[in-house]
Amino acid sequence: MQHFDTAWLRWVVMTLASCFTVQATAELPDVFGQKYAARDSLDAKTDASSDAQSCVDGLVWTPGDFELECGRPLEWRYDSLVRFPSPIDSGDAVNDCVAMEWHMARDQQGEIIRAPAVIVVHESGRGMTVGRMFALLLSRKQLHTFLVQLPGYGQRRNEARPEKTGEMMVRMRQGVADVRRARDAAAVLPLVDASHIALQGTSLGGFVGSTAGGIDGAFDSVFIMLAGGDLYDVIQHGDRDAQKMRERLTQEGLSGEALKEMLYRVEPNRLAHRMSPESTWLFSGRTDTVVPLENALSLARAAHLTSDHHVIMEADHYSGVIFIPDMIQRVHDEIQSLRTVVDSASGE
Repeated sequence: MQHFDTAWLRWVVMTLASCFTVQATAELPDVFGQKYAARDSLDAKTDASSDAQSCVDGLVWTPGDFELECGRPLEWRYDSLVRFPSPIDSGDAVNDCVAMEWHMARDQQGEIIRAPAVIVVHESGRGMTVGRMFALLLSRKQLHTFLVQLPGYGQRRNEARPEKTGEMMVRMRQGVADVRRARDAAAVLPLVDASHIALQGTSLGGFVGSTAGGIDGAFDSVFIMLAGGDLYDVIQHGDRDAQKMRERLTQEGLSGEALKEMLYRVEPNRLAHRMSPESTWLFSGRTDTVVPLENALSLARAAHLTSDHHVIMEADHYSGVIFIPDMIQRVHDEIQSLRTVVDSASGE
């Protein structure tokens, strides 16, 4: 099975969702129109590697206070649309207001509960279908989930101002920063147990998440799906999604050394060692030709992951969707296991 088209993916989403759905009997908490004060907890420690330090220096921003607001959902699939300012200015006011789709955690009776959170980063498809699937199904595992719409996606897509040539690097850096700030935004929201905030990203979201997770190790656990290291190699040799990205970059005049230099600024392998190998998991497809297994192994090596933290599925980049229920369960179980260890250490 080499490829799932959009209609098939939507069918899979609905089928899987029906397996996890609980009756939403409780009223939503009074969050609509509410504003919450937050502050960046960004604390990027100095790295012994000059290359890693150079990467960090190019990604961080001056921490500050910011405000987020919860609005009503614009689509049925989530409970609230959370907005907050991006820490990076792209010059596009529409794009620079980050949007997060909040799925609230519910118990078996459908009551909204206090629970840990997962920041979810979507793939490259405009519909964000797989990312939304992860967000929905993880929330059915009694976790608050927040799907971050990356720059140029969803509510951040400014039809009146198409992306200009040369802006991609700003958007790439911005996406990484937005995901990192999303952790601090979620932490101040009601019912979110900020003692454990995880990060999950798929494909494009996996690359963004890997880099964001390595900035300062702020996420309590990280789950990367169908992504890897050596971005330039993936773009140059990967097919389908990678090929489309290569063609787009070529149209923008980005190729060769210029492209290599641009991608290196957000290269996951440069910061992978800054994530905890005990709380990081990578899920790869053995026959993936978009992100070849060797690139996944490259990231696993850079992150010092043991074999039990690198799950290799008998799938390619698209057929891996059939393993989503297993991945959802694994994310839930690992979060619960890490929380148990922390509680035991604190004597609770």
